[in-house]
Amino acid sequence: MTASDKKTLENLPKLNSRRVDMLLEDVIGCRWSFSVLRAVASGVVRPGALERHVAGISAKVLADRLRTFTRAGIFERVQHPEIPPRVEYRLTKFGGKFNDLLKRVEKLQAELNGKS
Repeated sequence: MTASDKKTLENLPKLNSRRVDMLLEDVIGCRWSFSVLRAVASGVVRPGALERHVAGISAKVLADRLRTFTRAGIFERVQHPEIPPRVEYRLTKFGGKFNDLLKRVEKLQAELNGKS
């Protein structure tokens, strides 16, 4: 992460990632969050690839989700010093645990759908 990236992150409003309930509400509140998180967890790490992988998502919404997940400590933003610049997103250790929580939510939904 470059010095300018760190400065940008310092100026963004902080999400209290210690409040998992609030973080979960933010993620579930956006219809694209599960798709973006699932894609990064499965290895789709570049923004352009994510935009193509998640059908129907706009670049603006994708950028918002990536920024939110990075601020919350779920994703790590890796900027490679190349020309043209290359950025990748990876799950952090906390992000892996959070992803496991979302998998449980999806499993619960599948169980509820099966009982209907």
